Amino acid sequence: MTAKELIAEYYARFNARDLERFLALLTHDVVHDISQGGREIGKEAFRAFLERMNSCYEEKVYDLVIMVSDDGKHAAAEMMLDGRYLATDGTLPEATGQSYTLPVGAFFELEAGKVKRISNHYNMQDWLGQIS
Repeated sequence: MTAKELIAEYYARFNARDLERFLALLTHDVVHDISQGGREIGKEAFRAFLERMNSCYEEKVYDLVIMVSDDGKHAAAEMMLDGRYLATDGTLPEATGQSYTLPVGAFFELEAGKVKRISNHYNMQDWLGQIS
């Protein structure tokens, strides 16, 4: 699988909410830089993050554009994300099924045909404005 195909599959599995096949695309020590948040390391931490996300949000990526470095070790993606806020996430505002649409960017480090690092970025103030 090429780097571009790997990133496309990453988002296809995300859209399908196919947790096991999604996690199979990651290295065991994957680094996840969370937008507006901290850094988590390891596939099990990513699993816990996705399980929380899937219980609080329903999201789909579309208009995906993937860019890959010449050496195939890095990639970036820009996309739109449609979502619904289903259950209150921690200290964030109360969820009542609000809909939102956000532009999102992501940066990837790739190793041996898997995602080694992902850094997601979106505008939290835009999201808060849409759900308030």
